[in-house]
Amino acid sequence: MHDFINYLLQLTANLGYFGIFILMAIESSFIPLPAELVIPPAAYLAFQGKMNIYLVVIFGVLGSLVGALFNYFIALFLGRKIIYSLVDKSWAKYFFLSRKTLEKTENYFKNHGELSTFFGRMLPAIRHLISLPAGFVKMNLVSFSMYTILGSAISLSMLAALGYFFGENEQILQSYYREILIAVAVLAILTFGVIFLKKLHSSKK
Repeated sequence: MHDFINYLLQLTANLGYFGIFILMAIESSFIPLPAELVIPPAAYLAFQGKMNIYLVVIFGVLGSLVGALFNYFIALFLGRKIIYSLVDKSWAKYFFLSRKTLEKTENYFKNHGELSTFFGRMLPAIRHLISLPAGFVKMNLVSFSMYTILGSAISLSMLAALGYFFGENEQILQSYYREILIAVAVLAILTFGVIFLKKLHSSKK
C-alpha cells in the first residue's frame, strides 16, 4: 500500500495540472477512472508545497466538465437507442458498463430532474454516466454545465481536503497505519459481502 501511494504521488507530480485535467476528463467520460486516485495525491503534494491546492481543484473541475460534455454530446447525437445497443456489446463490460447501470442512472435522472447532474457528480456509481440521460433529453447546455461545475467543485474539494488532511496528519496516520489498513480491509470485505448477498438474493427471485 505504501509503495502504491508513493507511485500515485510520483505519477501525479510528473503529470502536473494538465495531467489532472486529462485524468478527470477521462473520469467524467464513460471510462470509470476513480477521482479518488487523482485528486487526493495532488492535494497531498499541495500540502508539501509542490502544487497549488486551488489549481488542483480548478483543473480537476475543468477536466470533469470536458468529460461530462463529451458524454452529453455523444448521447445527444447518437441517441438513446444507439447508446443502449453499444452498452449491450460484450466489450462494454471492460469499461464496467451495462444496461442495468445505465438504466439505474437514467431512472435517477428521471426522478431528480436536471438537479441530478448536480447531485450525481457526488455519487461514485453514477457520476461518470449521469451526462448520458441529460443528452438523451437535450437538457439546456448552460444549466447542464453549471450543475456539472458546481457538483464537481464540491465533490473534488472534499477529496482535496482529504488529501490535504492526510498531509497535515501524516505522522499520526503512519503511527496507526496497521490499524487503518485492517479497518479498510474489513470494510472492503463487508462491502463485497453485502453486494454478493444482494446479487444472490436477486438471483433467487
